Amino acid sequence: MFSSARHAHNILHSFLFLKSRHSLSRLPHVRRPCFSISSFLRRPTSSSFSSISSAAAMGSLSDPLLPLRYPPARRDESVVDDYHGTLISDPYRWLENPDSEETKAFVEAQVALTDSVLVECGERERLRDEITKLFDHPRYETPFKRGGKYFYFHNSGLQAQSVLYVQSDLESEAEVVLDPNSLSEDGTVALSTAAISRDGKYLAYGLSLSGSDWVTIKVMRIDDKKPEPDTISWVKFSSISWTHDGKGFFYGRYPAPKEGGDLDAGTETDINLNHQLCYHFLGTDQSEDILCWRDPENPKYVFDAVVTEDGKYVTLAITEDCDPVNKLYYCDLSATSDGLDVLNGSKDMLPFVKLVDSFEARYDVVANDDTEFTFLTNKESPRYKLVRVDLSKPEIWTDVLPEDQSDVLESAYAVNGDQLLVCYLSDVKYKLQIRDLKTGQMLHNLPIDIGTVTGISGKRKDAEVFIGFTSFLTPGVIYKCNLSAKAPEMKVFREVSVSGFNRADFQAEQVFVSSKDGTKIPMFIVSRKNITLDGSHPTLLYGYGGFNISLTPSFSVGRIVLARNLGFVLCVANIRGGGEYGEEWHKSGSLSKKQNCFDDFIAVSEFLISTGYTTCKRLCIEGGSNGGLLIAACINQRPDLFGCAIAHVGVMDMLRFHKFTIGHAWTSDYGCSDNKDEFQWLIKYSPLHNVKRPWEKSSDSSGQYPPTMLLTADHDDRVVPLHSLKLLATMQYKLCTSLENSPQKNPIIARIDRKSGHGAGRPTQKLIDEAADRYGFAAKMMGVSWND
Repeated sequence: MFSSARHAHNILHSFLFLKSRHSLSRLPHVRRPCFSISSFLRRPTSSSFSSISSAAAMGSLSDPLLPLRYPPARRDESVVDDYHGTLISDPYRWLENPDSEETKAFVEAQVALTDSVLVECGERERLRDEITKLFDHPRYETPFKRGGKYFYFHNSGLQAQSVLYVQSDLESEAEVVLDPNSLSEDGTVALSTAAISRDGKYLAYGLSLSGSDWVTIKVMRIDDKKPEPDTISWVKFSSISWTHDGKGFFYGRYPAPKEGGDLDAGTETDINLNHQLCYHFLGTDQSEDILCWRDPENPKYVFDAVVTEDGKYVTLAITEDCDPVNKLYYCDLSATSDGLDVLNGSKDMLPFVKLVDSFEARYDVVANDDTEFTFLTNKESPRYKLVRVDLSKPEIWTDVLPEDQSDVLESAYAVNGDQLLVCYLSDVKYKLQIRDLKTGQMLHNLPIDIGTVTGISGKRKDAEVFIGFTSFLTPGVIYKCNLSAKAPEMKVFREVSVSGFNRADFQAEQVFVSSKDGTKIPMFIVSRKNITLDGSHPTLLYGYGGFNISLTPSFSVGRIVLARNLGFVLCVANIRGGGEYGEEWHKSGSLSKKQNCFDDFIAVSEFLISTGYTTCKRLCIEGGSNGGLLIAACINQRPDLFGCAIAHVGVMDMLRFHKFTIGHAWTSDYGCSDNKDEFQWLIKYSPLHNVKRPWEKSSDSSGQYPPTMLLTADHDDRVVPLHSLKLLATMQYKLCTSLENSPQKNPIIARIDRKSGHGAGRPTQKLIDEAADRYGFAAKMMGVSWND
């Protein structure tokens, strides 16, 4: 069963994390990440790591760029804010208006500057060609059943968006249900969420334009592919959940923005408040939808409703921010023979019963037998457990599967009658088990390789389940498992094959690095086999560290192209702030302890240098969203430690982030400058407010920031572009243009994409182009050349 609380949890904060994968149970979030925001790959020759010149090893450029002429940006010194007695200037406040002519001119000038740099990056086109070649392979998502039919997403290789298919059985010919590629010429209309009615007759699907979080829901009949007239607008952070009678579905929306229909949705920065839960009857206008729940006294709440698998109840998960906690209400849909029809045309909201009415813990519905519900929760269990309660006796809660002493219970699915398929995370590696639903008793282990479970598909009535899997060296496998067998086996149903990639040429290992305070930080390292640790290897280090999100092994075409053709070592650091070891790990990298994230990342960077993988000048660091904040904070704190920095869609203004779109939800991880104590945390690491001239703090007058690329997009309405634009203007002014003969010779540029958002739904060609640009820039800046 789909878990409503987990979905609401993912909607608000996992959306900081970039993902490019479709999912019917949750919206695409980051990446995974993740985070293969772009998934890419190709196989290197045996000499990949040997043809590095001594000059490149010292970090000098084989063909340096000419000095850059940075576009002037007006500084308005009159803009000063008083934070609890501390005056903070904000001279680029005008960049917060995306519609002003001055902002547009600034963006155009920066785009031209970046283009002039990228054209000098000699490996960019070869990277684009190789990534394109290896990206051109068939990819499949985990199939799922509705109405006795099988549905799945498939991309033939270079299609802009994946296509939804249906089969009457697993051996029959597949038919196209919905091809998003037919909806726009450039592939920027993406399918962001979808749900098929229980009987398999109708598909309700959400479309996003240009990467925006705003969604428009449409409906079509599956048998004849005929579109219905239904159009649902101004949907955001929402699932779609059908009632079992197939008459309609629940969804969440915000009031229409002030500009209404004339708005270029996704470019606005207005704060998102007053979410509403609605129910739509098929064949009616949206104006007739039932308002099922709202809470005007708590405008920051977000609501998500899911109908239970037996169809008797709808559960309502209420979240306020990104903490893994929620209120949980329910409504008995079977209490009246008319069901929701009794409210059709009524102004009354649904009569929800408050089961959990405080933000004390997270509660995800796993299964129910009439009034007896099983939940996954972190109540007094930071690594999660399963509990049970009878709605008729809401004061009595019992443990079904207690918290493990070391592993994190990631998810649980009720399948095959009274069985549970549970997924644990153990030292950032996935474990699968079959357990008894009633007792929690272990029944079977399902062995999998070191990697990530990307999807589990199966209902309680199904003995047949599908399990998706990937790893750093596994492009993708879908397993089919018959749980009715005496000894269930994971049998390969589909396996992705990438022509030209041979996993035997590579190695992946996990190491544990001591941070500043002695905490052991896991890190994965992927490279060509049998490399010599002589400090010569260009290295890409990726990190995130926030919002309870775990960076687990995933396949990336672009990064393997780096390893094969440019000799890179690829690293993913599981720093504090994530969910790799449960809620304690998360909290140890948030709020007043956020500095732990930066200390951890700096520690793993120093480890890579001290152990001989690389040198400072050959170490490129990368991160997106909260990870973009990580990268920017680290180059402020240790500009000497890195040879290149790539920060995607980062949260850079830590004093004002809560004022734009959904930023208020992130205060659970960051704090808020409106609070005096929390302001003191934020001002110490806020990237925008901590740009320093390294040469003024060191006896080395040549010290400077590493070459830096900030990435943002014009339709990013999650971490709005003003974050990157204000930091860009600040860095260029302080480091590059405010002094004659500034020691800062390394470029500070931004890649500003058009018709793109925070990452989800980006068409394939945009993924390829961005990977070629950012990795081509890194190769140029670190003097790395192609290995044939």
